Amino acid sequence: MRLSTAISGGLLLAACLLVTGASAQTGSEGLSPTLSAIKSRHTVRLGYRESSPPFSFLDQSGRPIGYSLELCEAIVEEIGVEVDDPNLKIDYVKVTSDDRIDAVLQNKIDLECGSTTANAERGKRVAFSPLIFVAGTKLMVPKASKVQSLTDLKGKTVVVTKGTTNEQAIQAADKKSSLGLNIVASPDHEQSYQMLADGKADAFATDDILLSGLIARHKAQDKFRVTGDYLSYDPYGIMFRKGEPQLSAVVDRTFRKLGSNQDLIPLYNKWFIARLPTGERLNVPISLQLEEAFKAMDDSASANN
Repeated sequence: MRLSTAISGGLLLAACLLVTGASAQTGSEGLSPTLSAIKSRHTVRLGYRESSPPFSFLDQSGRPIGYSLELCEAIVEEIGVEVDDPNLKIDYVKVTSDDRIDAVLQNKIDLECGSTTANAERGKRVAFSPLIFVAGTKLMVPKASKVQSLTDLKGKTVVVTKGTTNEQAIQAADKKSSLGLNIVASPDHEQSYQMLADGKADAFATDDILLSGLIARHKAQDKFRVTGDYLSYDPYGIMFRKGEPQLSAVVDRTFRKLGSNQDLIPLYNKWFIARLPTGERLNVPISLQLEEAFKAMDDSASANN
């Protein structure tokens, strides 16, 4: 499915995934379970990814950084207001594409700050923030490869990262077009990249922005390229526990404050246009769809005049 044909419906779906209606048992101080636990431990646990630049990755010193983490840190500030604790600490917890949803469901993390697609299937189990990015599945291939689309990979090996929507997209396209692909799932994006770099796969399929981020991070512009039509539509969101309207309201309020203060687009530019703390530069301009989504978060008087 081409990204351009799915935008409107996808944005509506992403908006609907913001949980607002379900009731939840409140804690002893009138707080929802997650907020009550955060207040008790004075700590918010943020799930991060090691190799999803620029959303969530490690800097040279091994410290988790990224666009999604900075958004989560803004949510932590708003949680502090909600629970009346301005000095909340942050505990960074590593998650993978395969265990990130379980980490939320099993109460191992409070917010998942990575590159996670908000779709209807996942929305049955977890809640998502407003839209933070729009991506889609594409292919990374060696620069010298003749591959231009998935059909050029008939009978060849494609590596995907386990537990991603990209894995589902490749399996569906393989079945639909009878390509006879050898689909190999690796634990994380970095390992998927290494499989391609080591010649153990003919292509690596994941979201286009993550492919570009990995190429930039490895300074591999002369080795690999991103190609093919979009094979999926992937609106990203910050993930958290479902069924807690109070927590959902805090997340939504954070985005509306960022939107009203005109902070969202500068934050985007910091991670997608400017040079990253690790030295790379992606130069990915904000899409019209995401810019419009950010403008919709602006509740200031001037935005409504």
